[in-house]
Order: sequence, then structure tokens, then C-alpha cells
Amino acid sequence: MKHMRVKLWQDSDERPYLDTYILEGKQRPLVLVLPGGGYGFTSEREAEPIAMQFNAAGFHAAVLHYSVHPVQHPMPLRDAAKAMCLLRQQAEEWNIAVAKIAVCGFSAGGHLAASLGVHGDKPYVTEASGVSFPENRPDALVLCYPVISSGIHGHQGSFQNLLGADASGELRQELSLEHHVTDTTPPTFLWHTGDDAAVPVENSLLFVEGLRKHGVPFELHVYPHGPHGFSLATTETDSGEMGSDPHVATWMALCVQWLSSVFAG
Repeated sequence: MKHMRVKLWQDSDERPYLDTYILEGKQRPLVLVLPGGGYGFTSEREAEPIAMQFNAAGFHAAVLHYSVHPVQHPMPLRDAAKAMCLLRQQAEEWNIAVAKIAVCGFSAGGHLAASLGVHGDKPYVTEASGVSFPENRPDALVLCYPVISSGIHGHQGSFQNLLGADASGELRQELSLEHHVTDTTPPTFLWHTGDDAAVPVENSLLFVEGLRKHGVPFELHVYPHGPHGFSLATTETDSGEMGSDPHVATWMALCVQWLSSVFAG
């Protein structure tokens, strides 16, 4: 395995950086993992354990530790876009199937993944050094209990960290992603729990409504119960308070099946 840490911007200090989990041998699809953390940190429980599961399923993986508060929009989105472009630039050397790169985001990382899917062509993204569209466009989205809406169902802490307490209504609308789905949004796999008390399931449902309206292929799984931030829902990613749930843990196998189907097309 080629495991290394790559600095995204020459003038940055520790963050942002990309950790790679590149398997040996043949050319493979890759999943770029964006951990959650409310745009205040990136959760380790949604980082390497996720990458290792995708490796076990035969995918290359990478984890992006993107910019977080006090750094604000659009820097996290520029980070994600730069990571996508970097992976495509390294595709030949790292045996990455250049047209089979998915982004898997959790909670606020799900918001970042979906933002890349709907806003990757915006000037405030593509004007960053080393970023271009469509090279920064993911070929598929995997959204795990994602923050999507800045409205009544929104996780306000994430938006305050990302935009600041005094963000304009126009900017909050721009980052309320259910309003920006188009027919060019990548195919999307989503999962959520029905009783998520931090990021209500309506976030996933609103995004799916946009996908359906525009004819974008999607697969949605809503599990009845489970806490926010459940990660793999296994003992491996149990924080000590969340426990595990073998039913919810099926999301990873379902996701791998879906990705394999999308990438086979």
C-alpha cells in the first residue's frame, strides 16, 4: 500500500492535507473520504477506518483533512476541489481509474462532498491555484447523514463555523444545497437514520427530492434508529457512547455494491 501524507497548498502549515491509501497492482477506482466534524474539526472515526473498509472492498482510498474553523467558505470547498484535481493528476502513477473517483462525506463532510457535486464549476472554486473544472468533479457522491440544508432542518453549528454568525441570507441560500441540484449532479448514494437528533433525516430527503426532480440516479437508505456520527456502526468506530448496530452497519456493503454498479456502467 502507498500510504503517504500530501500537502495541498505550498503556503499552508499543517492543514489541509491528504492521506493516501493506494493499493498495489492493477488500476482501481478511488474513494475520497471527507470526515465530519461540523466544520470545526475532522473526525478520526470517519477517516482511516472508512478508507480501510474501501481498501478491503478493492478500492483505492484517500482521506482529506480539509480546512476548518476559523477558516471559512470557500476554503474547504477549494481544498476538496484541489484534492480531486491532484488525484487525477496522479492517476497514472497511482493506478487510479481517472473517471471512477467518488467522494464519500460524513455529516459536514457530506455537505462538503455535495458542495463539490453542485458548485465545483463556480468561479470562487476554480480561481484557486491548481483547480479546474471538470477535473474537480466527482464521478459519484456518497453522503452519510449529510448536512445539506441551512433552513429549518439545518445543523446551524456547521453553517456558523463555515460562514460565520453574520452570513447573509444569499450566502446561506448558496450553501443550502437542495436548491442547487441539476441534471449534471453526480449519481448519489445516501444513508441516514430516522431519529438522527443532530442532523435531521430531512437533509437527505431534501437532496433526494432534487436528484429525483432532475433525473439523477440515486440510492437512499433510511435506517430507523441510530445516533448522529455512527460512522461504520461497528465496534471498531464506537466512540464509547454510540455502541454498534449490525443492521445500520450494512450501509458499507450496500455502498460498495452501488459504487461497483455505477463504475461498471
